[in-house]
Amino acid sequence: MNWLVGAVLILILSLIFDLGLLSYAMYALLGILLASRYLTRTWAENLTAERECNRLSADVGDTVAVVVDIVNHGPLPIPWCLVEDLLPRSALIHDPPNLQVQGRRVQLSMLPAGGQRQLRYQMQCNRRGYYQLGPLVLETGDLFGLHRRYRVATEPHFLLVYPQVYPLEGYDVASKRPIGEVTMTHRLYEDPTRIAGVRRYEAGDPLNRVHWKATARTGELHSKVFEPSTIAGATILLDFHRQSHLKQHEPMRSELAITAAASIANAVYEMGQQIGLVTNARDAADRIRQKGWAADIRTRAAARSTASMLDDSDRLQPVVVDTQRGAEQLMRILESLARAELTDGLSLAQLIGETQSRLPRDASVIVILSQVSEEHAIALANLRRSGYAITAILNMHDEYEFAEASGPLLAGGIGTQQLRDEAAIVSVCRKFVLR
Repeated sequence: MNWLVGAVLILILSLIFDLGLLSYAMYALLGILLASRYLTRTWAENLTAERECNRLSADVGDTVAVVVDIVNHGPLPIPWCLVEDLLPRSALIHDPPNLQVQGRRVQLSMLPAGGQRQLRYQMQCNRRGYYQLGPLVLETGDLFGLHRRYRVATEPHFLLVYPQVYPLEGYDVASKRPIGEVTMTHRLYEDPTRIAGVRRYEAGDPLNRVHWKATARTGELHSKVFEPSTIAGATILLDFHRQSHLKQHEPMRSELAITAAASIANAVYEMGQQIGLVTNARDAADRIRQKGWAADIRTRAAARSTASMLDDSDRLQPVVVDTQRGAEQLMRILESLARAELTDGLSLAQLIGETQSRLPRDASVIVILSQVSEEHAIALANLRRSGYAITAILNMHDEYEFAEASGPLLAGGIGTQQLRDEAAIVSVCRKFVLR
C-alpha cells in the first residue's frame, strides 16, 4: 500500500511539472504493482492443501508420519510458494524435544499450473502430551517482492501421546491382592464368603443367613455373622497445581507424577479392580481454538498466533474419571493424563472439597503430590477422618525434603512413600502390593 500511494503522488507531481519520462516510469510502476497484487491474490486463492497422518494417538517412543499435499488449481504457474506445517513451540524447546522432527516441515518450491507438491516428515514422540499438528501456512508473492499473501490452508490435526507405563515387576499380578487393600473399620459391606461367627437370630434376618447346624444343635435359630468386605481398587488423587511444582524441577517432576499415576492405574486395572482419577490439572483440549481460521492474515507471526491453540483456559472444573471397573476405564484415565497440564486454578484442598462426594469409600485413595503445605496436610487428614484409606506418594528426590514433608502427614495417620525417579516407580508400587 505504501508503494502504491508513493507512486500515485510521484505521478501527480510529474504530470503537474510535465516530466514525461518520470510519468512513464510511474505508469509502469503502477502497472507492475496492480498486476503483482492481482497475481499474488489469484495464486493464493488457487492453492489448496490436505494433510494425512498415519495415526492420531501414539505411545512414547512411537513415530508418526505426516504427508501434506499442496495443489495449484489455477491456470497460471506459481513462481514460488513457501509452505510451513506449524508445530507448537512447547513441543520443540526441550532437549530432547517432545516431538523430534525427522524430515522437512518447511519447503520452498515452484508449482506449475495444475501442479502438485508433497511435504513429508516424521515425528518421534519423546514425551506424552496433546499436540496440535498444523495448520499449514502458505506464503506466496510476486517476483519483485512488492506484495505477499499468507493463507491458512488446512485445519489442524491433534496428536495424543499417552504417558509411559512401567509394568510392575517382581511379582505375579494375578496372584496378589489389590493395591491399598485394608480391612474396613465400619461395615459398609459384608462378604458372604467369609464367616466371622454366629449370633442369635434377630427379627428381619433373611433365611440365607440362618446357620442351620447351630440351630439344630441348640434348638434355637442362629444367624451367621460375616466379616466386613475389604477396600478394593484405588482412586488416584493427583495434585497438578503450578505452585506445587518448582520451575527448576520442571518438566521432570510433573512428568514423573504422570508416569507414576499411569503405572499404578495400569496395575490396578490388570488386577481386575476398580480404578479412578481425580486431578486439578488443566485439560489441554480446553485450549483448542474453535474459530478464527478465516481471519485476514498479513504477516507470518499473525498466521502463527491465529492458528495456534489458545494460551490460557478459564475452566476451573477438575478432571474426574469416576472410580469404576470396565474395559474402557484405563484408556479414559490414560487419555486424561496425556492431556493434563499444570494450572493455577484449584489447589489440592479446594480439589478435595469439590470432589469428596465423588470419591467412593470402598476404594483406597492414593495421593501423588510434590509439595506438602499445612493446607495440604489438614485437607488430607480431614479426608482420612471421614473414613477414607489414604496413602501419599511424595514426588521428591531429596531425602531430607521427603522426611520433612512426611511429618505432617504421618501425624495425621497417612502413610507416605518417596518417588525419587522413574526407577523408583516399580519399587513404590511393589511396596503397596506387599502392604
